[in-house]
Amino acid sequence: MISKETAEHYRWGEACDGWHLVKSQTLSVIQELVPPGCSEVQHYHERSEQFFFVLSGIATLNINGVSHQLMPQQGFHVEAGVKHQLSNEHKENLSFIVTSTPPSHGDRVEL
Repeated sequence: MISKETAEHYRWGEACDGWHLVKSQTLSVIQELVPPGCSEVQHYHERSEQFFFVLSGIATLNINGVSHQLMPQQGFHVEAGVKHQLSNEHKENLSFIVTSTPPSHGDRVEL
């Protein structure tokens, strides 16, 4: 069994947290927490495709210059090579799951 409490933790950006729920050669499942006003940098992955699924809060996901708002229990599939940027533009914490195959670490090209 794995949970946020027992998973490997890491920090990213200025104040964001991630927990590796699955970390294998072929699959990555991470739960992340993004405080209000925080975001990742715009980037794409050469090989990895990703699925973002919101647990709580509201995610703003910019895909190739088009902004999408994801509410709790909504998700979005981002194919490899697609420019994207996730941010929290709202007043409550954003909690979501990002699933990547193959794992996206080391496969990120920042713009």
